[in-house]
Amino acid sequence: MGRKITIEPVTRIEGHARVTIHLDDAGKVAESYLHIDQFRGFEKFSEGRMYFEMPVITPRICGICPVSHHLASAKACDVVAGVTPPRPATLLRRLLHMGQIIQSHSMHFFHLASPDLLLGFDADPLIRNVAGLIDVNPELALKAVKLRKYGQEIIRRLSGRRIHMHWAVPGGVSAPLSEEDRDWMLGQVDEIVGYVQDGLQIAKGWLGANQDVVQAFASFPSNYLGMVQGDGALELYDGPIRLIDEKGGLIKEFDGKDYLDNIEERSEDWTYLKFPYYKALGWPKGTYRVAPLGRLNVADHISTPLANKEFEQFKALSDGPVEPSLYYHYARLIEDLYAVERVRELCEDEDILSEDILDTHIEITGEGVGCIEAPRGTLWHHYWTDENGVLTKVNLIVATGNNNWAMCHSVDLVAKAFVDGNNLSEGMLNRVEAAIRCYDPCLSCSTHALGQMPLIVDIMDAEGNQLERYQRD
Repeated sequence: MGRKITIEPVTRIEGHARVTIHLDDAGKVAESYLHIDQFRGFEKFSEGRMYFEMPVITPRICGICPVSHHLASAKACDVVAGVTPPRPATLLRRLLHMGQIIQSHSMHFFHLASPDLLLGFDADPLIRNVAGLIDVNPELALKAVKLRKYGQEIIRRLSGRRIHMHWAVPGGVSAPLSEEDRDWMLGQVDEIVGYVQDGLQIAKGWLGANQDVVQAFASFPSNYLGMVQGDGALELYDGPIRLIDEKGGLIKEFDGKDYLDNIEERSEDWTYLKFPYYKALGWPKGTYRVAPLGRLNVADHISTPLANKEFEQFKALSDGPVEPSLYYHYARLIEDLYAVERVRELCEDEDILSEDILDTHIEITGEGVGCIEAPRGTLWHHYWTDENGVLTKVNLIVATGNNNWAMCHSVDLVAKAFVDGNNLSEGMLNRVEAAIRCYDPCLSCSTHALGQMPLIVDIMDAEGNQLERYQRD
């Protein structure tokens, strides 16, 4: 084995990661690894807390997607409490979720991914960012800011806070939607739809004009997993989980609460991020992709008209599932459009202003699973409690974790296709980072462990000499 190239940190993602690219003696890429080194212990330190604290605790997992954890937690707590939220409360939760999808998808495409597409993979890194985008296309940059602000304002007007909200509770939500805030949301919809459509035209134009790159850039067959409605339509809040194979054939459809019967996690010694896979197929045949590309590949249609029209064009790209990882950006914007259309539908529902928003008839069941489609994929919260509702065990499978195998595989494929160790350039390494950015990972959410983690503490003197070592296996 020859040299090793390290990319640290990976940029324009949430959280911390590094990539190591191992070159052979001829300077060609032999193998590459995506390392997630940060560790979060939310599962363990939640034990001993009351179950109803979890919708407040778990949004602190992440400042980018706190709504996803808030709602998945609330859904799990509903089951623990043996209570079903009234219809208006579910409508309001769905509306909050659409705000999250809009702000997250818009931020990723325009602020994190589009600099590669609009400015070029080989552009000077000093300008290959959102500041450079402002210089090149200030009007587009302003639309991007307004898009994200719209999603954030929906979240704030419903829950009182843009992040780390205290709003969804077991049995419903703690505050209704005011008529003034409903009217504000509806008043913005047409303008926001236009902004998303502008983004779609940019994405489709770039993808269509750069098919040589698209087809060579981490395009590979895989299984796909995502939530659907009963009729097979795209679903982001509540519905069965559908798993299809690389040709589009149905492998299985199952209730999200039964995830432990279907999903296992594998650990590797070079990353803290686990590798979920479908149990029945085993490792690695049972690996899959989630998030926008996964969800659109498993869906039969989309329930809103504008997004469904884009969905039909997306499906026409391939006889089976759409495989190139760069199409994540297109799929992400289609979901963005769907979310804006759903805001209109939800705000026009006659129950959206109802104050029947909470069922307080609690009867502790001792266990609950909450499943939701976060922007980055399928998210599970699973809580076990004693008879008083004190948490005895917590398990999370976080959205980004479901894409771990796909991200690692994409890094390896792109490094082998584009990195030449004998003529190395920054743009080559940026392409490897861009492979990760396709998946919009949220890494601080997704690293966790069951049980005790190994720990080594070294005490050094001022000259760097080791004085003592404490080790926990």
